[in-house]
Amino acid sequence: MILGLISDTHGLLRPEALDALRGCDLILHAGDIGSAVLAPLEALAPVHAIRGNNDLQGPEAEQPETRLVAAAGRRLYLIHDLKALRIDPAAERIDAVISGHSHRPKIETRQGVLYVNPGSAGPRRFSLPVALARLRIGDGEMAAEIVTLA
Repeated sequence: MILGLISDTHGLLRPEALDALRGCDLILHAGDIGSAVLAPLEALAPVHAIRGNNDLQGPEAEQPETRLVAAAGRRLYLIHDLKALRIDPAAERIDAVISGHSHRPKIETRQGVLYVNPGSAGPRRFSLPVALARLRIGDGEMAAEIVTLA
């Protein structure tokens, strides 16, 4: 199973992001969605999204602050700002935590839990890359990769 991980689009869904997400079985959006982003993503694959600190109105504001998603036998926890994490993912048997907010793509493992920040796929911020991530789940393994768009 291939999951597309995207965050911080801020209303800008680049054609390169859509191309990179084509073929994904599921898309997870880690907040700061902005308007007119979810429908094009849903045309590619089912989408689970959470709201970010900038999702203050419209359908984006109606998304939950966090979400637990089951995919291919794994438990994935979505939260926009990792600093707001109030659970112990390892104790809760979470396999991966997907976050955004910092606009900095990052993949790391702590206490057996995979942490993925796909970066920002929306407007460029400072000198940070425009990016998203893919998460492959299968054969008892999970592997994430950052996809740089610009």
